[in-house]
Amino acid sequence: MAQGMAEFVSTLSYQDLPKDLLVLLRRSFADTMGVAAIGSTSPLSDIAQRGAKILFGSTAESTSRSLMQGNELSAAGAAMAGAFMVDSVDAHDGTTPNKGHAGSAVFPALLAVADAMRVKGTKINGKDFAVWLAAAYEVSYRAGQVQHATCPDYHTSGAWTAVGVAATTAKMLGCSPEQIRHAAGIGEYHGPRSQMMRCIDHPTMVRDGVGWGAPSGVVAAYLAKEGFTGAPALTCEGEGAEPFWKDLGQSWLTVAHTHYKAYPCCRWAHPSIDAVKDLVAKHNLTHEQISAVEIRTFHYATRLAGYEPKTPDEFAYSIAFPVATMLVRGKLGAAELTPETLNDPDILRISRATQLIDDPEMTARSVQQRWAAVTLKTHDGGVFIAEPRTARGDKDDPLSDQDIKEKYQMFTDGILDPSKGEELFGLGSNFDELDGSSFDRLMDLCLGGALKA
Repeated sequence: MAQGMAEFVSTLSYQDLPKDLLVLLRRSFADTMGVAAIGSTSPLSDIAQRGAKILFGSTAESTSRSLMQGNELSAAGAAMAGAFMVDSVDAHDGTTPNKGHAGSAVFPALLAVADAMRVKGTKINGKDFAVWLAAAYEVSYRAGQVQHATCPDYHTSGAWTAVGVAATTAKMLGCSPEQIRHAAGIGEYHGPRSQMMRCIDHPTMVRDGVGWGAPSGVVAAYLAKEGFTGAPALTCEGEGAEPFWKDLGQSWLTVAHTHYKAYPCCRWAHPSIDAVKDLVAKHNLTHEQISAVEIRTFHYATRLAGYEPKTPDEFAYSIAFPVATMLVRGKLGAAELTPETLNDPDILRISRATQLIDDPEMTARSVQQRWAAVTLKTHDGGVFIAEPRTARGDKDDPLSDQDIKEKYQMFTDGILDPSKGEELFGLGSNFDELDGSSFDRLMDLCLGGALKA
């Protein structure tokens, strides 16, 4: 089983990648770079950049440019800073069964190692990067499913993306299948086993753990290449792992379970946000009319902070406040990620008038999808009910290509040079078809070259 994982990663080629997987990876490339662009402006990202410079400066053997900023760091430092950057705005792709995200760790880590390889003279094209992305996503997803099935605590995405990043970056560095196996074990052993609900209950900059999962995986790969050995990864070959790996290479969890976000906050809030948006439009309501909001949802979601968030982190892990923002503003995008929004008296009034109800039926439904039902009450006694729904972005209700493009433009407007931002989106949306020089150009844009002067 573990050898199967290592052999899968080692031998995976572009010809093995199904068309629907390539379509998804192209979408994730452009979508993630848009999130990275707006994330580069966050206080969290700024702190991570400064910390990475202090702790993980570039070396003769490992020099990479940090995502969006272009600062010279080691590959591990660039992976750390980039992962924190993407994770600082909760709008990146995810996987519902794992209750987490792979792209926020995978893209920064793989770009960092690819850049370090390029500095050393390795030629990289889009097909190469597509293979690496596919391996990292798939191994991460499967490791995450094992972890959720075998561990009592709900661990952050950093815990299982460390495994996918380690195995894949080991492949990038030319490691053998046995070294890839050791890299996965090192990455899992030294990666963050951080409990997600601690950040749900106390929203802070630790976020989803990928800021440490990504560099843990990168360090693991470099160590494995030098001969460092690791305990077998329990998420790949431990007790209870086999059912989650037996169809590896035959089916792709990445295709089946990747979703995209319409709003920059925890996806657990999204069905409620959509419900409120539709109720307001259907019944021509205004926020002045609303006296109370009731949200029936699953158990984990009711623990989200959010009546009076004081920081972007508290805003990200909330339901009541984002729902109130949609009611008052009629939208929830980049313009709402401001201190002014957090202090808006109309939003605060609605948020304080919101009740979250722990609903057993919603909890039962939310194993594979996130469910919520919303009721709006007006001052004149009106009651408006939205039937239970899931969040948009899953395969049964996907965001359109136009939705993804508009989201990218919203997040990059005023941050990226307009022509370079458009170029980045175009190249990223077809990255696997790029030759070496064109992919070099894409990497240059991602790693600082598209930012406004």
